[in-house]
Amino acid sequence: MIRVFRRVVVAPAVVLLTGLLWVTLPLWLIGAAALSPLLPGRWRALRLLWVLILYLTCEAVMLVVLLGLWIASGFGRKMRTPYFEGIHYDLVQGVMWVFFREARRVLRLSIATDGPTPDAHPGRPLVVCCRHAGPGDSFVLIHALMHWYRREPRVVLKDTLAWDPMIDVVLRRIPARFITPNPGRGEDLESQIATLASNLDEDDAFVIFPEGGNFTPARRQRGIDRLRKLGLERMAVRAEAMTNVLAPRPGGLIAALDAAPEADVVLVAHTGLDHLASVADLWRELPMDKRIVMRWWQVPRAEIPEGREARIDWLFGWWEQIDAWIDENRPEDLPSGRLR
Repeated sequence: MIRVFRRVVVAPAVVLLTGLLWVTLPLWLIGAAALSPLLPGRWRALRLLWVLILYLTCEAVMLVVLLGLWIASGFGRKMRTPYFEGIHYDLVQGVMWVFFREARRVLRLSIATDGPTPDAHPGRPLVVCCRHAGPGDSFVLIHALMHWYRREPRVVLKDTLAWDPMIDVVLRRIPARFITPNPGRGEDLESQIATLASNLDEDDAFVIFPEGGNFTPARRQRGIDRLRKLGLERMAVRAEAMTNVLAPRPGGLIAALDAAPEADVVLVAHTGLDHLASVADLWRELPMDKRIVMRWWQVPRAEIPEGREARIDWLFGWWEQIDAWIDENRPEDLPSGRLR
């Protein structure tokens, strides 16, 4: 019923809201322009308004196109064929390119990459593990994998993101899974993850966020408390020593590694988006004038240990390395008036 509500009510509402926003755009522009000089920052209201309009427009156009593809596929009968799956990946890549390009310009962000990137060893399937710190990091990572490195990502993401109708529709037509980090009794998330990670080909990248949610001090402490409740005192002590990341939850990654025995592992850390957890945070930071660094580490399959306990220890070791890297690579401010 919830999915039907999102498709029948929320999706059309987004399209109608976007149309209404464009019809009344002159009024919004006048209001934002009048408000901006009264606020700190440079044209803050206009910047945020443009990002909002751009996102809603991309969302509305995509929803209309996705409806047309559903009809063209025989009302969904051929939707899972390679032909239509390829079209959906191309659409996602195009939308990400448009939104990412404009958001980076308007928000004044510079993004640099460091380390061996996913094109370092072409022809190998990848399991990509990324820290989770802010709503923007997922978009940046997927954009990088698709646009810069020509990978087709299979994504594990929180079920709350399914309330975005475009994300809900498109990610149910390509390999992806919506999950809850705290499943109820009887829910076997590891089996779902293993199914998604099976049969990766040479241009696939299975993407997982082992922390299960964005970093906050409260979530960090809950993760430490959970480890102690489970009797894992040694892991709790290691988690307490990490101040920039959450204690990783290894079950999903281990399931993916078992399901994709040929895949190398890529670990990704980043700085710069950690403090953006809400629209209020985005508003306060505009324009950001930040340089974001994404650090990639590629681990060949032969270097990944066998056995569950050994892999848990290996993952915690990498998260400790990521925590130390974040301490050493805080975001830089861009010079005033300079865009990259």
